[in-house]
Amino acid sequence: MSEDRKLFRIDCGDIYLQEFSIEDANHIHKISNQPEIAQYLPDWKSTVEQRVEWLTHYEIPANKAFLDAAANTGNVADHFLKMGVFRKDTEELIGWCCTGIKEELPASNREIMYAISSEYQGNGYATKASIGLIEYLFTQTNVDLLNALALIDNDSSIKVIEKCGFTYEGQVTIDEETYLHYRLNKSDYERSAKR
Repeated sequence: MSEDRKLFRIDCGDIYLQEFSIEDANHIHKISNQPEIAQYLPDWKSTVEQRVEWLTHYEIPANKAFLDAAANTGNVADHFLKMGVFRKDTEELIGWCCTGIKEELPASNREIMYAISSEYQGNGYATKASIGLIEYLFTQTNVDLLNALALIDNDSSIKVIEKCGFTYEGQVTIDEETYLHYRLNKSDYERSAKR
């Protein structure tokens, strides 16, 4: 990275979340173009050049704005945070876990979303990453309600959402696709964390 600052990281056991850097472009490109990922996250498909452009001009500056707001006031407003999911043993980027505003949902409309490379699915990484991001959002920022969406046929994503403690709210249609809509509020999270 051209900046001297250390990249923000959240420890999640055998994986960690780390804010995106330019060095992640090839891995994000490779993962986002896997059929298993592109099926559910078509907006993430890109060329390497597009990904570098998005990282440089949008994602990295957006992450910096989010992290500055979280550190200075805790009020992350409508900022976005996109974190890579890395295996600790190899330091390989294997996916991402992000939070941002989902305009199509009623307020409070901050959501979390995630993707894990097809070769690493089924190991609990999406759940660990999501729990790490949820804990950070609820303890270090002013976020008190999170949303999660899953297409009705995305069974593995539904399992992750349910393992993270989200409550089913009903179905929503976005861009002519039907999603299952879940919510998790901070007070419910805190109660379950104390158990």
